[in-house]
Amino acid sequence: MHPSLPSTVRYGFIGCGMMGQEHLRNLALIDGADVRAIFEPDDGMAAQALALAPTAQRLPDLASLLARTDLDALVITSPNHVHAPQLVAIADSAPRAVLCEKPLCVNLDQVAQVRALASRLQAPLWVAMEYRYMPPIAALVQAAHAGTDTGGSTLLAIREHRYPFLAKVGDWNRFSANTGGTLVEKCCHFFDLMRLLMQADPLRLYASGAVNHNHLDERYGGRTPDILDNALVVLDFPDQRRAVLELCMFAEGSRYQEEISVVGPCGKLECKVPGPTRFWAHDQLGAPPVAQLVISPRQPPGPRALDIPVDSALLAAGDHNGSTYYQHRRFFDLVRGVSGQPVEVGLDDGLKAVLIGLAAEQSARTGEAISLCDGPYRL
Repeated sequence: MHPSLPSTVRYGFIGCGMMGQEHLRNLALIDGADVRAIFEPDDGMAAQALALAPTAQRLPDLASLLARTDLDALVITSPNHVHAPQLVAIADSAPRAVLCEKPLCVNLDQVAQVRALASRLQAPLWVAMEYRYMPPIAALVQAAHAGTDTGGSTLLAIREHRYPFLAKVGDWNRFSANTGGTLVEKCCHFFDLMRLLMQADPLRLYASGAVNHNHLDERYGGRTPDILDNALVVLDFPDQRRAVLELCMFAEGSRYQEEISVVGPCGKLECKVPGPTRFWAHDQLGAPPVAQLVISPRQPPGPRALDIPVDSALLAAGDHNGSTYYQHRRFFDLVRGVSGQPVEVGLDDGLKAVLIGLAAEQSARTGEAISLCDGPYRL
């Protein structure tokens, strides 16, 4: 710790379900991270959270948490559809840095609501785009931006083949009205990565998606879940560059969960990321795969594969290949005031990722290409 900076950051948590508990496990690995208060309405989730943060106090509502004067930072890990109203309440309270899980919001009305907060927030807002911080993806981004191996980024492909959505408290994640739809809830991460890798905003997109297999036999209050379980999204970027997302949520037998490729005139970069270690069939398959970065120049031809292992303690702390820890390290330094540590994923980034996801959902419903340069989905 720098001697002139505070050594402790005092946190309040808003929502402590599955993702909130991943954040708590990772904060426990950071010296000086002190979780003081949590607001979690579900008794079971609250009990699990307090087991991870035993010195924290459980508060009965959001207002009670925001009234606390001993908190330096807030972490929002509540269901998607309440992020926007919670951010509004935070803007009306004492200034504190906020780390808000993705997506920032779930519909166009909420986009407008959150955008209006830009001038009202008096402390940093960081959107939790964990995928940026997975070590293999961070290595891919660094190599793509350098351009040494590719000569630039012309064609980008992101494939995620994974397990279905997990069960959440109250089954809130089974309906698009709560999540924004699969292409917002799950894929805003990937649209954020596309903007980061291409260093530009997309111009238009076309999406095709459906509910082919998952959750069709489930009923909640007589309703059938409406969240897509597979989709393709094609995005046009400036300078005749393009990207494609391929999502399948009934492919948990895959060796790698995410495979990302960036191709330019001189060569190709590939990143391969395994899924959560807790879902790997150790008894049948042995040790889980290690993430890789593969560099494939055109001349001389031939790929070079670089293993990018992640510390086992970080893999055990969450489902995102160690990224939640690395993200929190940076946010921790931001709140402490470490010189040169900016907000790396801000409100604008979070809103653009949501707008791309909402446009993709609209395209999948209508079969029409959607402009991202004008109209309701303008970035």
